[in-house]
Amino acid sequence: QVQLAESGGGLVEAGGSLRLDCVVSGGTFSALGLAWYRQAPGKEREFVAAIRRNGGATSYADFVKDRFTISRDNSKNTVYLQMNSLKPEDTAVYYCAAKVTIDYRWWGQGTQVTVSS
Repeated sequence: QVQLAESGGGLVEAGGSLRLDCVVSGGTFSALGLAWYRQAPGKEREFVAAIRRNGGATSYADFVKDRFTISRDNSKNTVYLQMNSLKPEDTAVYYCAAKVTIDYRWWGQGTQVTVSS
């Protein structure tokens, strides 16, 4: 059973930075595709960024391009989301997700990010 544990959320002022970490256990980390999603109050969960299992290809939602960076360290079973130039509209619970094939099958519990104006 793959388990994911996010950390690194918190309160930050607009324009600030945070780095989210997600430690993955119970699976072959290098074989997993990984992603970050977020859910703001009253809104549906939305895609933020993804990184392929080979670590080479990444993709981003348009609203975070050039501000957020996803990366992974296969030696530490960890995926990261570096968030810069944060905006109040980035306030949400951020979730880490993992997949082997098409759908993201495993999810973490989430970490709260709050950006004050």
